[in-house]
Amino acid sequence: MNKSLIIACDGEAASGKSTGAKLLSRKYKLLLLNSGLLYRYASKILIANKPKKPISHLKKIFKTTSYNLIKKQSLHSQEISNHVSYLAKNKSVREIMKFYQKRIIKKNKRICVEGRDIATKILNKNPKYDLAFYFTCKIDIAAKRRWKELKKKVPLKEVKKSLMKRTNMDKNRKHSPLKKVKNAILIRTDELNKKEVLNKMSKEIDKLSSYKTPQ
Repeated sequence: MNKSLIIACDGEAASGKSTGAKLLSRKYKLLLLNSGLLYRYASKILIANKPKKPISHLKKIFKTTSYNLIKKQSLHSQEISNHVSYLAKNKSVREIMKFYQKRIIKKNKRICVEGRDIATKILNKNPKYDLAFYFTCKIDIAAKRRWKELKKKVPLKEVKKSLMKRTNMDKNRKHSPLKKVKNAILIRTDELNKKEVLNKMSKEIDKLSSYKTPQ
């Protein structure tokens, strides 16, 4: 299908937004852009290289690095999670990521972008999202989810503490804080399983004027 469809998925740490966005993108044949991976890749680069001028270094890296390369990286270590919490607060870093994402979005009219400032900043205009979803999950369930992703190599208590800290920082940071836009559809992944999440999101998309699910 060639019909344009732009979806924004925002949410808290380990809220299931990546899984929801992935399922939706597969069903509707959308390019999936995970903004969190960009920040994690930036953290990995800075941790490994320790450049004297980190912003200049990141600008150079993100001018030439393809998203396909970033997707193939291993980016979910606890070290990166701890580092990215602080990196995401940096206004200059956020500008680099915004430019990178906008460049990809403008080349793809069928896309699902997920992160923490997608509906509020990245897709708030030029172009604007067709639909926005906001993911949330009770911290105990979110922590267990991330703990399993880390193959239980980090104590569950530490994972929970890290997630609470990350979400608190995301919601209270000065630049592009995490927040739910008024018209975003709330997705509670502590109350819905994967199939139910996809069904709820699909119903909202199918409400769009004359929109049909691709066969």
